[in-house]
Amino acid sequence: MPGVIAAIQTFGDRINLHPHLHFLVTEGGVDEAGVFHMIPRIDDSRLAEFFAREVLADLVRKELLSPEWAERLLSWRHTGFNVHSRVRAKTRHEAERVGKYMIRPLLSLERLFLNEKRAQVGYRYGKEAKDLEWMDYLEFIARVTSHIPDKGQVTVRYYGLYANAHRGKIRKAGQAAVPLLTMEEELRPIPSRGWAEMIRKVYEVDPIVCPECGGQMKIITFLTDYSVVDRIINHLKLTFAAERPPPPHIAYQEILVAAETSTE
Repeated sequence: MPGVIAAIQTFGDRINLHPHLHFLVTEGGVDEAGVFHMIPRIDDSRLAEFFAREVLADLVRKELLSPEWAERLLSWRHTGFNVHSRVRAKTRHEAERVGKYMIRPLLSLERLFLNEKRAQVGYRYGKEAKDLEWMDYLEFIARVTSHIPDKGQVTVRYYGLYANAHRGKIRKAGQAAVPLLTMEEELRPIPSRGWAEMIRKVYEVDPIVCPECGGQMKIITFLTDYSVVDRIINHLKLTFAAERPPPPHIAYQEILVAAETSTE
């Protein structure tokens, strides 16, 4: 179980529309024995792809986006979704600093200027607030009010180890806060190519092409529980038979393995 604090922000440095999320996440999770397992690496590119698919799928479910446009957006080289996880908080002070940044206010009064003669509002932004943008006062009001949350809307959420329910459960059980034993997970190699491309290259079969109509199939979910897979196969009464033998080099390798086994 990891610990996650998520904060929604809709604004950028110029009080402009820039929806994004900030997360304060533990670099791993705690098992039932209280051992903290630290993950060695976070793959930003894969997280960005997963994030994009989840958001677009949610828009499709709410009928705010067509499935065709969702697939088109995912096919773009730059989808507009990005993940940045290079900021690390090693101390409590650094974690508090990150937390304050996550819930920072919309604007700073120190960066705000007013030109009464021109009825314009100026706002400094950018690195060290060196850039200045002037706007009509009505536009300034519109920018600010567009970022006010709806009544009852929650902009900060807590999950896992950071959730109130989890901490209340620990207090109710009378468990004392003890230092966690840390175990770092072994780094697993991540293939550079996608799984579908690797299957096409090795077995010369496209796993996401429908064998019935030849159309492109969509990945709904991945099942890793063998018992669930077996129940689905038995329920659908599926049988698997290769339409053609494997490539010659694979068949040759299997023959060599069989020969070595029989010799032993």
